[in-house]
Amino acid sequence: MAIGMGLPKMVARVLIGLWLSEDGRLTAAELSRGLKVSPASISMAVGYLTQQGLIRRERDPQRRHDVYVVDDDAWYHSTVISSRQTLAAAEIAKAAGETLGLDTPVGRRLARGGAFLERISLDALASAERWRDLPP
Repeated sequence: MAIGMGLPKMVARVLIGLWLSEDGRLTAAELSRGLKVSPASISMAVGYLTQQGLIRRERDPQRRHDVYVVDDDAWYHSTVISSRQTLAAAEIAKAAGETLGLDTPVGRRLARGGAFLERISLDALASAERWRDLPP
């Protein structure tokens, strides 16, 4: 089941838990206790959120534990990561279209799809830069 932005339920719960924490920093154990879920569930969720750029992992040398952090630039980082991944897919689609031939239906479809993805990815990257320092 997904909620909100299309995130799986557990992933969204972890992200919301971090957002609602006083300083945006919690350990896996704190998340597990607070959300009343297993450490394995937390591990899966923080792996996904880290990969998407929505949170980051820091090492707490005093407690020798990882701390998961959500900060003010989380949406910026996530948008940039996603846009770059889509841009890479666009380049592959365009190249495949050219290889198959723009005079073929498959080649045209791939090239057109790749061009579309390229344009919206570049727009998203430019928009993310333009609005990165948006005041609250």
